[in-house]
Amino acid sequence: MKRVLLLGGTGDALAIARHLSAAHVYSLAGLGRVPADLACSVRVGGFGGVDGLAGYLREEEIALVVDATHPYAAQMSRHAHAACGIARVPLWAVRRPAWRPQPGDDWREAADWRGIVARLGPFRRPLFTLGREPLAHLDEIPASQYWTIRCLEAYAGNERANVIDARGPFDLAGERALFDAAGVDVVVSKNSGGRATEAKLAVARERGLPVVMLARPGLPEAGRDFDDAASAREALGRWLDEPDS
Repeated sequence: MKRVLLLGGTGDALAIARHLSAAHVYSLAGLGRVPADLACSVRVGGFGGVDGLAGYLREEEIALVVDATHPYAAQMSRHAHAACGIARVPLWAVRRPAWRPQPGDDWREAADWRGIVARLGPFRRPLFTLGREPLAHLDEIPASQYWTIRCLEAYAGNERANVIDARGPFDLAGERALFDAAGVDVVVSKNSGGRATEAKLAVARERGLPVVMLARPGLPEAGRDFDDAASAREALGRWLDEPDS
């Protein structure tokens, strides 16, 4: 029987995992909630780098890897590409299209954390939607700023930061209320793409607020690329129905 290893941690990955049977494996890095209602096996934790993942593919007789990790999980995507090359296992990837600026948007791209900090100098109330990265910099907040940080896990802030644990999808009404409560004057975001977290960009646009956008990392090529979970799921279903060669 063909076995699939699905590298996940996104809504796209979960949508695919819900259609996998017990023979297949859904892999999570360990952050966030672990689904309890899946028929497939769920594996939590790392593989031990490229060699560890290549060994896992051989030992578990994996016939296909589907990389549906977050667009910014570049290290995992690179490890998957290298390990599949070593183990001679085909690699597919779900590459969610990036958001594109629309009329009225004021996007200011930053390549890394240093670039983000440089662009935040004129502002007082940034809203961070980068995940956990800002938590490592709570002691560096300028006296002129108060940060609102939204991430998946609860975390203690300090006198200059409020950390909100929340999971999308987020709607316009909720985002407007957050902007009002936090007095947001600039948004800091990854260009994650998709609809689940896009509402913050619409609110920033309607209020004329700038968005500091962290540039997407470069990702390796896969044997097949898909723009969304539905097309990947359909192709995977056809591949699983094909007789073993």
